[in-house]
Amino acid sequence: MRNSSLITGGVSRRGVLKGASALGGAALIGPMGAGMARAQPTRGGTLKIGLAHGSTTDSLDPGSWENDFTILMSHTRNGFLTEIATDGSLVPEVAESWEASPDARIWTFTIRPDVQYHSGGTVTAEDVIASLQHHLGEDSTSAAKPIIESITEMRADGMNVIITLSEGNADFPFIVSDYHLPILPSTDGAIDPMTTDGCGAYVLDSIEMGVEANFSRHEGYWKPNSAFFDGVQIISIHDNAARQNALMSGEVHYIDGVDLNTVHLLARAPSVEVLSITGTQHYGLPMDSRAAPFSDNNIRMALKYAIDREQMVETILNGYGSVGNDHPIGPGQRYFNTELEQKSYDPDQARYYLQQAGVDSLDVDIHLADAAFAGAIDAGVLFAESAAAAGINLNVVREPNDGYWSNVWMQLPFVGTYWGGRPTEDWMFATAYADGASWNESYWSHERFNELMVQARSELDDDLRREMYFEMQRIVSDEGSTIIPMFAAYVSAYSDSLAHEEEIASNWANDGHRIAERWWFA
Repeated sequence: MRNSSLITGGVSRRGVLKGASALGGAALIGPMGAGMARAQPTRGGTLKIGLAHGSTTDSLDPGSWENDFTILMSHTRNGFLTEIATDGSLVPEVAESWEASPDARIWTFTIRPDVQYHSGGTVTAEDVIASLQHHLGEDSTSAAKPIIESITEMRADGMNVIITLSEGNADFPFIVSDYHLPILPSTDGAIDPMTTDGCGAYVLDSIEMGVEANFSRHEGYWKPNSAFFDGVQIISIHDNAARQNALMSGEVHYIDGVDLNTVHLLARAPSVEVLSITGTQHYGLPMDSRAAPFSDNNIRMALKYAIDREQMVETILNGYGSVGNDHPIGPGQRYFNTELEQKSYDPDQARYYLQQAGVDSLDVDIHLADAAFAGAIDAGVLFAESAAAAGINLNVVREPNDGYWSNVWMQLPFVGTYWGGRPTEDWMFATAYADGASWNESYWSHERFNELMVQARSELDDDLRREMYFEMQRIVSDEGSTIIPMFAAYVSAYSDSLAHEEEIASNWANDGHRIAERWWFA
């Protein structure tokens, strides 16, 4: 089904991914604390959500979804083969079960027989194949292409989908939970990527990209004890103060991206809860490795030692996070490199690398907007101040929020970015660090890294796999083209009229972006 009358601003684009790890924990801060986690959900009401994301250039094409407005929209209206549960485990969704061949090359997913589309009809194995096929092929620009391009064959056998990979991948069931891979209805073996149809908990009634989206409950939703709201409204509110005021005034019930400069005041407000989630969300400063001076790793290393990471965490995150070490793997993940030396602010070391590059000083622009991550402009100013002691003149260029992801990110040589990580090491690396990946935002290529990535993906010996991922993290940290100074907690706030289960997911913001499905009005 396609209903273009519901769509505005439907220009397809690439953007930065905000994925997430399935690891971490949650902390409630505020007058009520964890007491708002209640049993016995009630049905009714319209949930209104204010998000710090969304752009007029966003699209309904799932291959282009990249910011939290489109990601939350996708989880509100769509179903996926698998789902990451609140405890980080992988659970069935549209696929009721799956099994693998001994070498993890052939995967068989059994599709539920009762998953209804909003437009009528039920999900078929052919729909699943067409939905995945949309992201494959030479002409595909989908951000999901790098993570599923190992698929060599797909075929339907009744309600079973049999997928053959070019090499074994023990993490494949995690991959098909990716938010770019919703199951959509197909005709003659193809989906309409601009359809407003779906098989998730809520029907998309209207959408204005970068402004708001409105949903009503899908009465034929298959999943029991979920989707308690009658309706959902997602509103894009980029300005921190406006978003906070919208919560305080009751215009919205929930906001993400709480301004950490004022979070202590918000936590004291009556009828407001502040929620902090620990995961693998990280903020980065990618450098175009093809462009001078960033093509010289000595320059990249000089910049990495010229940034004060501890100051960033305390000032930009107000302590709601931890220092990063220039690779995207979080300490809670299976193969986090515990032996890698942590970089710290060292102007002398930075000057050493400048000398190795054959220069005594460096003048460089960095292009930032708070759309890149909350506090990005302030982070750039702090970076400039610390870098000056190393002979680096860092000029912070303020860019507009609107259009940042299409006009600045991956377009200019030194910018800001934010990521939520991925449930597995391979998934994160394949999405943003593999040679030729659509979202390899620094255009970095490293032969040894790419060799290890392929080997580790199909390695069944856990100890050998760990050694490979340790080396890959070392390569990215010391030879990569992205500075990752800090890992940030997801910090949101909500009205105490809302309630939720005790455990909240950390694989994404907004309760794994399933707030519309998991929360209810108290």
